Amino acid sequence: MLAAGLAFSVAMPSSAGAVTLLDLLRGGPGKQGAREQQALPGVVTGNGSSARVTNDADPEPLPRIAGPRYYTYKADATQTVKTTGFGQADNEARFLDNAKVTAPVDVAKALEAYYGAGGKTLWVTNGEVNEKANAVLEFFAGVSASGLDPADYIISAPASDVTASISETPATVPEEPVQQQVSGTNDAYQRALMQFELSLSAKVLTYVQDNMRGRVDPNKLSGYHDFKRKTVNLTPVLKLSRLSTDITAYLRSREPSNPEYLSLKAELAALREQDGNEHERIVLSDNLLLKPGNTNAELANVVKAIQHRSSESLRQQHSEIFTTYQQTPEYTPELVELVKAFQGEHGLKADGVIGRATVRAMIGDSNEAKINKVVVAMEQVRWLPADLGQRYVFINQPAFMAYYHNEGKEEFGMKVVVGSKANQTYFFQDQIQTVEFNPYWGVPQSIIVNEMLPKLRNDPSYLDRLGYQVEVGGKPVSSSSVNWYGSTNAIAVRQPPSSDNALGDLKILFPNAHAIYMHDTPAKSFFSRDMRALSHGCIRLVDPRRMAAAVMGVGISEIDQQIASGKNRAVQVPVKIPVYVSYFTAWPNKDGKVEFFDDVYDRDSYVMKAFGVTSKARGSSV
Repeated sequence: MLAAGLAFSVAMPSSAGAVTLLDLLRGGPGKQGAREQQALPGVVTGNGSSARVTNDADPEPLPRIAGPRYYTYKADATQTVKTTGFGQADNEARFLDNAKVTAPVDVAKALEAYYGAGGKTLWVTNGEVNEKANAVLEFFAGVSASGLDPADYIISAPASDVTASISETPATVPEEPVQQQVSGTNDAYQRALMQFELSLSAKVLTYVQDNMRGRVDPNKLSGYHDFKRKTVNLTPVLKLSRLSTDITAYLRSREPSNPEYLSLKAELAALREQDGNEHERIVLSDNLLLKPGNTNAELANVVKAIQHRSSESLRQQHSEIFTTYQQTPEYTPELVELVKAFQGEHGLKADGVIGRATVRAMIGDSNEAKINKVVVAMEQVRWLPADLGQRYVFINQPAFMAYYHNEGKEEFGMKVVVGSKANQTYFFQDQIQTVEFNPYWGVPQSIIVNEMLPKLRNDPSYLDRLGYQVEVGGKPVSSSSVNWYGSTNAIAVRQPPSSDNALGDLKILFPNAHAIYMHDTPAKSFFSRDMRALSHGCIRLVDPRRMAAAVMGVGISEIDQQIASGKNRAVQVPVKIPVYVSYFTAWPNKDGKVEFFDDVYDRDSYVMKAFGVTSKARGSSV
């Protein structure tokens, strides 16, 4: 959020001209002088329930603003279906009001609406399970192809129970054998059929709802997930199921059909076909770090991995190395060039240094890990709109990339820096509304409290010297006049436009509760890194002018002119554009090929745990 405008600016001394935001937050220039200052007297007053930490340079405890947390997932609430009045107008369903089913609230309401209004039985005809029911059960047995768990939907059809029939006959059995008729007229069997009828309808409704909004409520995973969960209209589902002449076609039509989902589904099928036939994987240490000139016995497996996972052209270009290499442990210049070629081919920094990202590219995920990533991705697709739109920006945090789509196609992609693990970027969707040129940076309270406050208690003039602007209760003041031992709630800090401004030349805003936006940055070197989870939560763009031009619908030259004016100016985009600040460890590229990425925040594990909790709850509810 942008701090309120101030009527003045504080001049920055020339000696501080090279000081950037990163210097400030990492204790760069001025750190030594700050340490030499004596701590100011006073007592710190904690803000609300903020946790406290102790700083060696400060005898008083420091307040701290904690970020969102991850939750222990709880399954959706359920309720018992109110069956009073069910089946009264249908002799076939005369025992329907005896059925007992517990289901998610929306599903229970849809069951009550259909059967309470005299809806006919769907899965039982003439006192027997019908072919439509058998088709549904067969369909549910195969839903793992859609990344779902068949156990969530499968139920057993009742069988004609001879034992039950006999138990209802007199205790004295005649000497002459009696032909025990097992038919649809048996009351116990009819009760079982009606239990099956209601239970299968609940499963059909659950399946439809799962496909249209996902099995898992993302907002119950963590405070970093922020979605308005979709409302699914279940009212017509059972009526349409009754009218449908091809029930499996109807159920299949409820599944997502966007290109991204279909690519993931195809990848899941391919991976499962390979599962069990996977070649023995080449093993490299997760913590392997190998620099040119080093010696390491794992080099032999490095060469094998490159040969296995590189393109045909790369293998041909370096065929002599593959032929002559004698599995020696010396990391020679020839092998360095081979590694550089491999790194370049996989979009990594081609420096010949073998670290975590290069190792991962060499050995990849196991088939099981890939399958799990695809299943999680298919679930997360269901959280998003069924159609992402013809024009939108898609940010995938694990890929450290942002993509601009226009007319339904990816027009370009660019590297981004996202939040560190301690300052994670949220997973949400919004609309781009404004581009601000030569922006001020309104420092978030979390940074003021967690990172600036320790410095300011030792050196209250710190922000004045760096050219930051401070106001208390809306009134401009110098930082040296502020009591940094009191509450910071009424204190606003912002950095004026400059070459050192943390937001660079522009920012692209989609107003949200998390104060996250896309922006430029003076820290360009971060984009040369393979792992780019390095920011305080916002999305830094490697080419912000190109993205701004795209969302504004203008040429880059017009963006250049706005910046060259030196004026702080916010311009609304002509048309609001959807932006998806997403988190997918498996996602198709523009050619439909699914790529896999590191789970930088370990979020997939929480989705997998939520699957287990959901399935367990469903197993005990019907």
